[in-house]
Amino acid sequence: MSRWEHLTSPELGAIDRDTPVLLPISAVEQHGPHLPVGTDHLIVDHLVATLDATLLDEVLILPSVAAGCSDHHLDFPGTLTLRHTTLLDHIEDVAHAVLAQGFSTLVLFNSHGGNQGIGQVALERIGYTHPAARVVFTSWWRLAGPELLELSESGPGGVGHACELETSLLLAFAPELVRQDLIPERVNSPSLSYDTSDLLRASRAAFYRRTAQQTPTGVFVLKSAATAEKGKAATTAVIHHLAALVRELRASAG
Repeated sequence: MSRWEHLTSPELGAIDRDTPVLLPISAVEQHGPHLPVGTDHLIVDHLVATLDATLLDEVLILPSVAAGCSDHHLDFPGTLTLRHTTLLDHIEDVAHAVLAQGFSTLVLFNSHGGNQGIGQVALERIGYTHPAARVVFTSWWRLAGPELLELSESGPGGVGHACELETSLLLAFAPELVRQDLIPERVNSPSLSYDTSDLLRASRAAFYRRTAQQTPTGVFVLKSAATAEKGKAATTAVIHHLAALVRELRASAG
């Protein structure tokens, strides 16, 4: 077993301290009319469960952080959100508890775009406070960016919130939760020529806009592009790189 919460205190005490410890970070927020508000949380749990089955005792997985930084979705019902400082404190406190027990490697694994800024801050603060530890922060789409870009059919600005990739992932592992008859057509569009970024494509500048200002449906989905097969391929690509990252960290420990 590699789930922190499934182990006893003596079992955790006996684990090799060079084993990488992974903290999943997600969100609970609106995902339009067709996906549940727990989509980001469900995705990260799906990915770490797949990683668990792949690596077994090569990784130790902490209980996931469910709510994240989602203020920009509060125009829509169902959104839960934490202050940036609250999420930062939570991540730092968990990290301190893990690293104080002698573990040497911590991976912060994120599934929500709104957590990226504070995730980078957490990375730098934890790394500075614990100089003997190795701390890594990544998001699932960042790990497998080139492969996911090849899978995507939405074009620039199309890989974002409740998009074809998130919808495809849910279709692959929890199709009963997808209201397929309610998937809207894509209506989001950039406001400026410099505002064309999405999860897989960087822009020359960062813009703050509430989700409702970008899309009245709360989603970025391209209806015809979401498939279970694409979700399975996305899972394979992410797990390939996540497992390789964990194994490289373990092999280089000490």
